[in-house]
Amino acid sequence: MAMKMDLKGIVEQMETGEQDAALAALQSYNREMDHCFTFSKEDEQYREEEKLQKMLGELVLSFLNRELQPSCQLACLETVRILTRDKDCLDPFLSRSAMSTLARYAGIAVFSTATPAHSQPGEGQVEGEGGEGEEATEASSEGMEEASPSSENADQEVIAEALKSICNILLHNQTGQVLAADLQLIKGVAERLKQCHDPIWKHEVRFFDLRLTFLLTALRVDVRAQLAQELHGISLLGNHLEATLGLSWPGTLETARAGLEDVPPGQLPPLSRQQIELAMEILKILFNITFDTTKRKVDEEEAAGYRHLGAILRHCLMSHADGEERTEEFHSHTVHLLGNLPLPCLDVLLMPKVQQGSIEYMGVNMDAVNMLLEYMEKRLDGGHKLKETLLPSLNLLTESARIHRETRKFLRSKVLPPLRDVKNKPEVGNSLRNKLVRIMTHIDTDVKDCAAEFLFVLCKESVSRFIKYTGYGNAAGLLAARGLLRGGRDSGIYSEDEDSETEEYREAKAHINPITGAVQEEQPDPMEGMTEEQKEIEAMKLVQMFDRLSRTNLIQPMQLGMDGKMREITPEDLHKLTHNPLFPPEPQQEPVNSDSEDEA
Repeated sequence: MAMKMDLKGIVEQMETGEQDAALAALQSYNREMDHCFTFSKEDEQYREEEKLQKMLGELVLSFLNRELQPSCQLACLETVRILTRDKDCLDPFLSRSAMSTLARYAGIAVFSTATPAHSQPGEGQVEGEGGEGEEATEASSEGMEEASPSSENADQEVIAEALKSICNILLHNQTGQVLAADLQLIKGVAERLKQCHDPIWKHEVRFFDLRLTFLLTALRVDVRAQLAQELHGISLLGNHLEATLGLSWPGTLETARAGLEDVPPGQLPPLSRQQIELAMEILKILFNITFDTTKRKVDEEEAAGYRHLGAILRHCLMSHADGEERTEEFHSHTVHLLGNLPLPCLDVLLMPKVQQGSIEYMGVNMDAVNMLLEYMEKRLDGGHKLKETLLPSLNLLTESARIHRETRKFLRSKVLPPLRDVKNKPEVGNSLRNKLVRIMTHIDTDVKDCAAEFLFVLCKESVSRFIKYTGYGNAAGLLAARGLLRGGRDSGIYSEDEDSETEEYREAKAHINPITGAVQEEQPDPMEGMTEEQKEIEAMKLVQMFDRLSRTNLIQPMQLGMDGKMREITPEDLHKLTHNPLFPPEPQQEPVNSDSEDEA
């Protein structure tokens, strides 16, 4: 009840229109509510407070459209930030006028085509950043606005509070999202993002510029396309990421930390908390605007831009934060984005020269590929939400191995080394091969298909080699889907290196059960001592049981077609089997014709 009286009193103070009284009332409200993020919506008191909050929101906006002292501007915007946390109290802020006011204080409002005489012409023109001490009157419902003051005089606390408020509105309300897109806020933000090398901007402003960009690109497909194409988002954000990480370019598509060019990647100091925060926001935005890249062809200019970005992402992959959990999150965003790059551009992962301490394979630097492999195995060991956590890295490794011979050979040496353990089934053990074979029978179809595809590519899509390392039972799902159950090879183009066999494998090869992929002790023959008639009777019993189960739809019997794919056994097929004994009597031997001795 005290809260209700306080809010009513604050509204009354605001209604006086006096800045000093309003400032004191808002500062009191802000202190009390600063850490309030949950709102009880069940009792009558909340409904009364909701009305008062909406009134307060309208009054604060009316104040923001006046000339205010800097301290009063900040207090008003802090109140807006707090009020916009409650999605049921957004009504005062869901108008073009209100959003324009907040955008002006955030320094991201864009001039309409009807620009004031003192402004420079040009489509997409962006006003100066800021929001301190300027008249905030809007000229018309068409959206013509006055310019904000320049960045040199900007109160960055005011800018940050306005950005936070806009982010809250976009997060909670679709109307707010439409208004933000209509007002072209992405152009205003993009203009400030170009100033990534300017040290004048504080971390908080930089961060919420990026957070707002992320929300716009995540929630609005049109804004996503606008940033990617019209505003050249790949180049813009790539430069921002490069500046955030403090990179230099000692060679073509080779990155290093500025001032630490001679330090091996594994010995670089951790990135700061602020660098990691900004970098992860940039990575998330880039993921949004490159989401469909792999589904379309890119020209040479675009490919060059993606290779440049790929080189920066390689540096991200080789960098770490102050703390394992933060590093894992940073690498996760990096891997997700790498998966969006056009496949031919992934060759940048292999471009750096081999340095002291680097992992070399076939004369190529495999540091990045090895890091991806270790990252993938950690996700595999975690076992939690494999579809979300494992598949991005596993897909990336699969496609890299498919198009880069050196990558495939390196990964095969790590995942499928020459087979020595033939006593245990492929899914038994703690090697990476064992772990991957285990998830080939995972309940999630996407997970098991992805694991099988990775191993199949490492086997150069050779059915016999795939079965050798996984067992026919584990491999059957992928082989059936591709029509390869009869054996053979898929259409992939691979070099013709031979599959080396260890002495242990050669000795045990004849005793390996191809279904399980391991040596199996000899089992007693269940038909030993049975006559041919008894065998035939048992076989017919089995066929009849299949027939009954099939007719009652308990099972769907399948058979292997001539195309190597499984097809249903129809009741007619079963009927034919029941009338055609599986083990007909041996035909009487005829004298061998000397002319047919050479026939197979």
